[in-house]
Amino acid sequence: MRSVAPCVLVLALAFGLPSPTPALAQGHAGHAAAGAAQSASGIDGEVRRIDKSAGKLTIKHGEIKPMGMPPMTMMFAARDKTMLDKVKVGDKIRFSLASEGSSIVVTEIEPAK
Repeated sequence: MRSVAPCVLVLALAFGLPSPTPALAQGHAGHAAAGAAQSASGIDGEVRRIDKSAGKLTIKHGEIKPMGMPPMTMMFAARDKTMLDKVKVGDKIRFSLASEGSSIVVTEIEPAK
């Protein structure tokens, strides 16, 4: 059975759409490198997974216009691992992101009010 992914990618590139390849596989670098803003704050999301030993969490979020990111669920590194103690899986959150090298990291996080 042939994969349709190459065709979808070609169409996305031809029409200037964001790549349909999951952001986790891209290492997030494509979003910030496209000339968009290098940080965003006040983002609403929901914690889907926390990996304290790796200092990462998976967040389902809506569109992040300043960084050119469509709605998706993706894994982010926390700038400071201790901030992961503020939230648990299932929490609605507000968070901030910043581009650091080829990664986008969570710089602030708190439960949504």
